[in-house]
Amino acid sequence: MKRILTIAGSDTGGGAGVQADLKTIAMLGEHGMSVITALTAQNSLGVQSVYPVPLPSIEAQIDAVLSDMGADGAKTGMLWDGEAVRLVSTKLAQYRVEKLVVDPVMVAKDGSLLLNEHGQEALKKELLPRALLVTPNIPEAAALTGLEVKTVEGMKEAARSIRRLGAEAVLVKGGHLEGDPVDVLFDGSGFTEYSSERAGVEAHGTGCVLSAAIATELAKGASLQEAVRRGRWLTLLSIKAASAVGKGRKFSNPQVYLAREGERYEVIRALREAFATLKGEEGIGGLIPEVSSNLGYALPLAHDKGDVAAFPGRIIRLRDTIAAAEAPEFGISQHIASIVLTVMRHDSSFRSAMNIRLSPPILQACRERGMRILGFDRGEEPQEVGEEEGRSLAWGVQKVLTGAGEVPDGIYDEGGWGKEPMIRILGRDPGEVARKVIEINRSLKG
Repeated sequence: MKRILTIAGSDTGGGAGVQADLKTIAMLGEHGMSVITALTAQNSLGVQSVYPVPLPSIEAQIDAVLSDMGADGAKTGMLWDGEAVRLVSTKLAQYRVEKLVVDPVMVAKDGSLLLNEHGQEALKKELLPRALLVTPNIPEAAALTGLEVKTVEGMKEAARSIRRLGAEAVLVKGGHLEGDPVDVLFDGSGFTEYSSERAGVEAHGTGCVLSAAIATELAKGASLQEAVRRGRWLTLLSIKAASAVGKGRKFSNPQVYLAREGERYEVIRALREAFATLKGEEGIGGLIPEVSSNLGYALPLAHDKGDVAAFPGRIIRLRDTIAAAEAPEFGISQHIASIVLTVMRHDSSFRSAMNIRLSPPILQACRERGMRILGFDRGEEPQEVGEEEGRSLAWGVQKVLTGAGEVPDGIYDEGGWGKEPMIRILGRDPGEVARKVIEINRSLKG
């Protein structure tokens, strides 16, 4: 088990600071240790007061932890003033802590000052030269460099400037820019851009979760680029699952990572059960397309195809029934994952889909059962979409959902050159999808 040290302030509300750091480290399966630099009185509404911890206490905490257990990685957060910054920097050098992530916490989201002017100067001169990575947001990057940061190119210029202060690498976080956020990593040899869709929630503690996650992944041996990727992924999850525990801002929720991982067994079980239900339905094989079918189910808060399980080799027609060569697995179906992930962006409760044949009688059977089935025309697909593998289906599903309001029971297209006509039946889980497919089959037989 790796040992990760957080040196930061205490958040009485539990949403940020040492509390958020320790939750994050624990969720990633490692051992968290803490040195508290300041006691804050805060809640979801903001920071009411700050009580700096005396320097001898900070030093004693660091000595107690590092003289005995050492640290495979560390991160710093709120350090309050210049003397605390210098002390922390000296002690980290004394104990030769190498994998250090510096989160240059300066101002709370409510505007409360968390690092005074002398502290900012000490941070630049004393601590940044010891950092493997510095993770400023745009206001912090502007404060450290004196630059006006309003674009991605401005972020890159700020990253260059901060790295000249001595840090090995800089991650400038772009959440304050308009549009979908882009983070920029500069390691001296080049830039790596990380983009994601805006979660739509302003959550407290995201910077702490990110820096703690990156420090943990670095301690586990991940490369810098991979540690940043994993840290951003966990942070995005924590934002999507943000909890309203008080009267003000929501708190980022890193615990969702462990809860979500625990869902993997349930996802596989539900797919197996739905497949068995379909297999037991007389004549169900008649709904399987020539190119075969698949049934997929996503984890909560799914982000990419690795979060979506389906059947390897697809579901095939075997006379009047169905068969699958192997049990369901995660990350094996690009097409079904594309459908499910696109639908989940509109309504995260719809996590399952299955493709079946399209014909006029099948479409009529759907409507006789009161199902809402909407279609798109592949002929309207933009050229650039068709030229990129895997984008066509997501484009079509997105086109339907944009004007649909609520998620329909199914989305169809009549095919095209080399494309078989198809309906994608949608549901909240595989059981719901299987029930809809069985209703269609029984309507056809009737």
